[in-house]
Amino acid sequence: MDSTIYIKDTLKRKKVPLKPPPAELKMYVCGPTVYDEPHIGHARSAYVFDVMRRYLIYRGYKVKFVRNVTDVDDKIIEKARKEYPDEELNSAVKKIAEKYLNAYHEAMAVLNISSSEPDVIEPKATDYIDKMIEFIQKLINRGVAYASGGDVYFDIKKAKDYGKLSHQSIDQMEVGARITPGENKSDPLDFALWKAAKEGEPSWPSPWGKGRPGWHIECSVMSSDILGDKFDIHGGGIDLIFPHHENEIAQSEGLGKPFAEHWIHHGLLTINGQKMAKSLGNFVTINDVLNRFNADTLKMFYLQAHYSSPVDFTWKKLEEADKTMQRFEILFIRTEQVRKAGMTAVGRTADFIEKNKNNFIRAMDDDFNTPSAVASLFDLITDTHKFIDTEKHIAGYAEIINGAESAVKELGRNILGLNLKLFTQLSKEEEDLINQRREARNRKDFRTADQIREELRKKGIIVEDTKDGQVWRRLGLL
Repeated sequence: MDSTIYIKDTLKRKKVPLKPPPAELKMYVCGPTVYDEPHIGHARSAYVFDVMRRYLIYRGYKVKFVRNVTDVDDKIIEKARKEYPDEELNSAVKKIAEKYLNAYHEAMAVLNISSSEPDVIEPKATDYIDKMIEFIQKLINRGVAYASGGDVYFDIKKAKDYGKLSHQSIDQMEVGARITPGENKSDPLDFALWKAAKEGEPSWPSPWGKGRPGWHIECSVMSSDILGDKFDIHGGGIDLIFPHHENEIAQSEGLGKPFAEHWIHHGLLTINGQKMAKSLGNFVTINDVLNRFNADTLKMFYLQAHYSSPVDFTWKKLEEADKTMQRFEILFIRTEQVRKAGMTAVGRTADFIEKNKNNFIRAMDDDFNTPSAVASLFDLITDTHKFIDTEKHIAGYAEIINGAESAVKELGRNILGLNLKLFTQLSKEEEDLINQRREARNRKDFRTADQIREELRKKGIIVEDTKDGQVWRRLGLL
């Protein structure tokens, strides 16, 4: 099996191979602007790159991962004015940024998405102001940026191959571009590196007067400071390709230095086919979901679409993902029964285990194809059920089942970041009834099976028959 990992590179417009381990892989992704409760779009972005990071580590890479935090921004300032109208604005801005960064961290912790591990670095924009000013001055010295009325702009006409990431020409971009009132730039496409201070807003001293950095400069400065001028992967949402990432390239290459080798972008999330917005009444926070479903259910919903594809959220799809997660649960319940019958922890393997693990790895090697990887994981579950039902005569039967369950947990937990905990436990009586119904169906005594199902229903347990056997859930869990 080819051990190379391939990724779809936005810049190169094709799948390209990653360099092999054990070289350190440096990865930078655009993180949150902390001005509101984290929503399910934030969760998808963080989870997409967390799965990539986990898989690269699983495949032997040492990964240095950076996810920035924008903690000063127009939206943060606007929110500060609304939430703390009677407070000094600088103080209010800091409170908003701290409040919603804490909310983001709390959500990431519940979702088991790494934010504090040694190889995960999370720089804040406000900690890099001095280095941003130094970076901007170097751009001015090289003649690719200019100061104007307290602002500093990047001169697009000085950018080599501008538009190469979004695959647009400058002529295309100029259509409809215009200079808005208050801007002091020479060309409609020029973008701000430094913004002159407005009355009362957070600002820092600079050679061009008091002000604050433009959004695009943050990532160029933080990524090069932490990862070096050239690093392996830069990631973010497809909506960031232009102008944000295009401008990052212009800035960084404007100093005559290399930048990211590969670019990865994930698709956007919509709600019932519409863009998520509070004004539309369809703003779904991470907590909204976690109040009704566990974290694994939300992750399974994300996993069923390729990271580069758009994904449309509905509560019905969450219910379907929740039922899908029960396939893990029914397997673990059955393997627990085998363990109760007595087994050792040898962990023997079988062909079906290695076959499905290899299929999983092959799928992930192909541009982190989680839908195919998850399908292989469920194939492993299905094959394990078949083995349980038909191969009791094989020497090492119980140990092979233990090995299959271990493989499911290894791939699900270590790579996909699933908790895979049993959230619904059965009493001894309920467990006996579940087993009696399975045995009745196996001997085609459907009348008895139906009677037991009705008895379980009265106890609040719904039983459904699938190709993997019985799947059950308690009423009120979905």
